Amino acid sequence: MRLIAPAGRFAFLALLGLFMAAPLVVVTGASFNDTARMSFPPTNPGLTWYGAFFADAGWMSSFYTSIVIALAAAVLATSIALPVAYAVWKYRSRAALVLDGIGRLSFMLPSIVLSIVFLLFWSWLGHTGRIENTIVSHAVVFVAMPLAMITLGLGTIETALIEAARTMGASEAGVFRTMILPMLRPYIVSGLVFVFIMSLNEYIIAYMVAGFEVETLPIKVFNNLRMGFQPTMCVGAVLFMLVGLVGFGLIALIGDLPKLLGGQSE
Repeated sequence: MRLIAPAGRFAFLALLGLFMAAPLVVVTGASFNDTARMSFPPTNPGLTWYGAFFADAGWMSSFYTSIVIALAAAVLATSIALPVAYAVWKYRSRAALVLDGIGRLSFMLPSIVLSIVFLLFWSWLGHTGRIENTIVSHAVVFVAMPLAMITLGLGTIETALIEAARTMGASEAGVFRTMILPMLRPYIVSGLVFVFIMSLNEYIIAYMVAGFEVETLPIKVFNNLRMGFQPTMCVGAVLFMLVGLVGFGLIALIGDLPKLLGGQSE
C-alpha cells in the first residue's frame, strides 16, 4: 500500500502535467507547419513561418513594443514595491500599509474593471494612445507581485543580524546596502520576472488604455484572428513561451524556486 500511494500521486501529477502541456505542444507544432493550416502533427515541418514572422515589420514591431512595455512595467512596479514593502517591514508606516493594500487590491480586481478605470483616468488627463499609459497601468496592476516577493524576502531576514551590524557602528544606509539588499536580491529579481511575464501576455488593459495606437503582440494576434488563422500567431506564442521559460529558469538559477514562490523547500 505504501508503494501504491506514491505511484498513484505520480500518475495523477503526470496526467495533469500532460493535460496542461498539451495546448502548448499543439501550438508549437502548428508553428512548424509548411502550409497555413491549423494541423497537428505538423505537415512537412519547417521554419517557414518563423522566417515570415521575423521578416514582417508589423509582427516584429508589436513584439518589440511588448518587450519594451514589459521591461519598463517590471522596473517601475519593483521600484514602487521595494520602498513600500521596506517601510511596512521596518517602520509599520500607515501610509505604506495603505499603499500595500491598494497594490494588492488592484491585482485581485477583474481586468475589465481595471481597464475601464484606467481608460477613464487617462481620458480625464487628456493623455490617450501613448505607450507610457500601458506601462504605468501594468505597473500599478502587477505591483502586487514584487510586493509579495519582497515582503516574503524581508520576512526571512534575522533581526539579530541587523542589530549586530548596528552595534558594530553600521549606519541605516550601510545596513540596507550591504546586508538587506543582497539578501533581497533573489526576491527582487523574481518580482521583476513575474511582472515582466504577466505584462508581456496582458491584453485587455493594453487594448483599452492605448487601443490601436500602441499594438502589443497580444493585440496584434487578436486583430489578425479577425482575418482567420495564421501560423505566425503560433510563432508569437512560442516566442512568449520561450521568454517565460527563460524567466523562470533565471529565478531557479538565482535561488530556491519553491521558496521564492512562497513554498517550503527540502
